[in-house]
Amino acid sequence: MKHRRIVVLGGSGFVGRHLVSVLAAQGREVVVATRARDRAKTAFMLPRVEICEADVRDAREIGAIARGADAVVNLVGILHPRRGASFTDIHVGVTEAAIRACRSGGIRRLLHMSALNASTEGPSAYLRSKGEAEARVAASELSWTIFQPSVIFGAEDRFVNTFASMSRILPVLPLASPDARFQPVHVGDVVRAFALALDDDSTLGQRYPLCGPRVYTLREIVRYAGACIGHSPLIVPLPAPLAKMQAWAFEHLPGKLLTRDNLASMRVDSVCNCPYPAVFGGRARAMESVVPEYLSPAAQADPFSDYRRRHR
Repeated sequence: MKHRRIVVLGGSGFVGRHLVSVLAAQGREVVVATRARDRAKTAFMLPRVEICEADVRDAREIGAIARGADAVVNLVGILHPRRGASFTDIHVGVTEAAIRACRSGGIRRLLHMSALNASTEGPSAYLRSKGEAEARVAASELSWTIFQPSVIFGAEDRFVNTFASMSRILPVLPLASPDARFQPVHVGDVVRAFALALDDDSTLGQRYPLCGPRVYTLREIVRYAGACIGHSPLIVPLPAPLAKMQAWAFEHLPGKLLTRDNLASMRVDSVCNCPYPAVFGGRARAMESVVPEYLSPAAQADPFSDYRRRHR
């Protein structure tokens, strides 16, 4: 094992919680950098896991936490900007801080989470900031690997679960961009790629799109989420002008289910033009083999299902 001590930026998030669990199970020492210690409480009892509060936009704070580490994993990302935290602040700022911390600490290995369609010429601020962050990583002298997943699903996701919740309470569901195409990838397959890439020199300097085995329209995903919970709302496709009005309205609601920037991102299909990378096993799970495990009425009725999911 080349890299024993790993710093995970964003280790308290959806993907981060899964990755920290896998790395700990491999016998690695893991340092989780997070803004609030309580956000990483699922890792409190994991062996060889240290949780540190830090501003991950500050290279000095990351450097202090990363002292003696062998690798840094950057998973930090947001879908919606908020006051004091723009896409550039988070995606580019944290990436630049991670690069500087690696340089100052003599850490060569950097694994970076980007997004499918990330580009400085992308149609949305989200994709442009992800593209700029990728460019910063690629221009560094570090031993880097970049991952570009499509939308990620799993028991605690904010994608399939959100549509299931909406289907449960809304008999009619107005849907923006119903024909936008996605190729969802399971969180376990994303984490597997990160964990296997750490010590594999063949992945150095490589970008890996990560997708599941099937392509779906947004309409199909919403319909499937509803079917899993036994609800089938009437899906009403919205024309572009009404979709923009809906996104504008949602931007001003708590939770921000949809923003105009999200809508802009969906102008480009989130679909891989290649299979799941063979270097990581070459086979990814489909939604149909996983989603019913946590969305079906039986799973929702089981009082211990959430505990089992969280502790895997």
